[in-house]
Amino acid sequence: MIHLKSPEEIEAIAKAGAIIARLFKVLEPRIKPGVTTQMLDLVVDDYVLSHKGASPAFKGLYGFPGSACISINEEVVHGIPSRERVLAEGDIVSIDIGVKLNGWCADSSFTFPVGEVSSEVAQLLSVTRASLDAAVDAARPGNHVGDIGAAVMGAVEGSGLFIIRDLVGHGLGRDVHEEPQVPNIGKPGYGPVLEPGMVLALEPMLAAGTDRIQTLDDRWTVVTEDRSPSSHYEHTVAVTEDGPKILTWGGFWAAEGVPDGAPVGTTIG
Repeated sequence: MIHLKSPEEIEAIAKAGAIIARLFKVLEPRIKPGVTTQMLDLVVDDYVLSHKGASPAFKGLYGFPGSACISINEEVVHGIPSRERVLAEGDIVSIDIGVKLNGWCADSSFTFPVGEVSSEVAQLLSVTRASLDAAVDAARPGNHVGDIGAAVMGAVEGSGLFIIRDLVGHGLGRDVHEEPQVPNIGKPGYGPVLEPGMVLALEPMLAAGTDRIQTLDDRWTVVTEDRSPSSHYEHTVAVTEDGPKILTWGGFWAAEGVPDGAPVGTTIG
């Protein structure tokens, strides 16, 4: 069942989203060779808990042990933070963060380069981020869930990159995962109709060599089958009468075009 949110509830989710957006800005200078994913996870945990009423939404969710999912290179999603996983020059690291604030959840991911990366990897990051922009723009009343997947496909077409088809975005609100599922492939006009009050986590994931994935023996970490690098960007977005409203935009994400200090919850006209 899809739960529509009131403007006040959307604003409550945006406050959780603001914590994540600022947290990415805190994390960015710490992402460098020699840093472990456990170190980054401790930063996430400390920062989130420093906000009254906030908690890391992923910690303990379905038994996940970390405060953030931190995935390196071929790891698509759900990487478990570890003192054994050390960032190296040329890596990319996807950090997926959920925050629950006063009972409302927000979710966002960003893929960071570690030092200098190859031109091929830089293209992977650029196209994935552009596909998220396209997905957000399609989240308008009267469109369908299929329009979002079609927008991702259009942004990726001709790049030579692969959309991870078996992982999807989702609704969220009181819970991290709610209906509907939001695939990153689709046909315009298909799937549930988008209505004002829907809140969606839009999260395209691309890979350089294949769309096939595997789950490692830890039962969490999802990797590309050919071990080619993968990138993951995500925003929490509200569907409103005025257009898509990004609830995890601001702070770090302001580099996309919103002046630093602009309020989270910017509506895309």
